[in-house]
Amino acid sequence: MRVFVTGGTGFIGSNLVRLLLKRGYKVRALVRPTSRLDNLESLDVEIITGDLNDGDLKQKMQGCRALFHVAAHYSLWQADQESVYLNNVLGTRNILAAAQQAGIERTIYTSSVAAIGVGHKGITVDETHQSPVDKLVGHYKKSKYFAEQEALKAYNSGQDIVIVNPSTPIGSWDIKPTPTGEIILRFLQGKMPFYVDTGLNWIDVEDVAWGHLLALEKGKSGDRYILGNQNLTLKEILDNLAEITNLTAPQQLIPHCIPHTCAWIDELLLGAIGKKPSVSLDGVKMARQKMYYDATKAVRELGLPQSPIKPALQKAVEWFLNK
Repeated sequence: MRVFVTGGTGFIGSNLVRLLLKRGYKVRALVRPTSRLDNLESLDVEIITGDLNDGDLKQKMQGCRALFHVAAHYSLWQADQESVYLNNVLGTRNILAAAQQAGIERTIYTSSVAAIGVGHKGITVDETHQSPVDKLVGHYKKSKYFAEQEALKAYNSGQDIVIVNPSTPIGSWDIKPTPTGEIILRFLQGKMPFYVDTGLNWIDVEDVAWGHLLALEKGKSGDRYILGNQNLTLKEILDNLAEITNLTAPQQLIPHCIPHTCAWIDELLLGAIGKKPSVSLDGVKMARQKMYYDATKAVRELGLPQSPIKPALQKAVEWFLNK
């Protein structure tokens, strides 16, 4: 089967492409003209240059039977909000319409747990939960919610679409890097003297790739599946990294008001005068909430793997040190 993949140069996408090739699929990947191709180097992939909002995506998808729409613009900066909505919402609407016109038989749309929201006071939630859109922190989370609504509209119009919602992936090929990769990098560089009280659901990125393929093979059209594994605090992750690397984990817990003040100065004041900010307000606001999820449905219905988190952290550390 020939499949069309967007976002194949990124973290989840490049792991998915590798899995698809190993399983005998032929892959055609849509990449932007400005994308780094490092993650696809030496892979037997048909590269198609273009953009999610191109008018000729139907022609570019001809001959493919399935679409994995993984691409998204991840940014927590206030200045990027227009681009976030343009790519994540309008881009999703455009490529789903093109997929229908091209005769794509099934689409796997990569949403995010960001679209689901969080439980009250850190309670663990599953696919049945939905935070009100005005309670979703930041434009990125809101854009993923609205993009997921585009996928549901397409499903209600007759398209075969399965939605997957990855939590926090860790592992190799985190080229950008993601915010999670930034945590690992900062730890390795000795730039994390403190930590905040927050928590996330973590999963090996290779399991996320498997979740996409299993969704293609077994997923119920119109349903969403959380691709996650273990709920851990940031402190627990840092302690695991300390064991893996023999480096010292930060011991000092700081209140959220300190990074919030730093982010306000960094993004709103220094950013306004042209200096590149390093701490986003939305990122700090998100860290106030424990983002815990239950992936039982994906494990039960798809057979989502649940690989241990510590070896995934080990793979991430080795990849960052060797890249």
